[in-house]
Amino acid sequence: MPLFWKPYKSDVTQFLEELKAKKPTLEDEQRAGRALLWDRAVDREKQAQWQAARVPQQPYVYQTQPDA
Repeated sequence: MPLFWKPYKSDVTQFLEELKAKKPTLEDEQRAGRALLWDRAVDREKQAQWQAARVPQQPYVYQTQPDA
């Protein structure tokens, strides 16, 4: 190993570290945005109703049902 060897950092890693240094509140803002859209409690009753209401898909989607 050379005397002045530096560990490799990709351009993306350097960009992210620089961005976080310029804006230290970035991760908190990302967490707040995620909580707004994704981190929600699941209503198990509504989920069960949705699953029960599903209609099975035909093997060939574009074929119409024959009148029997």
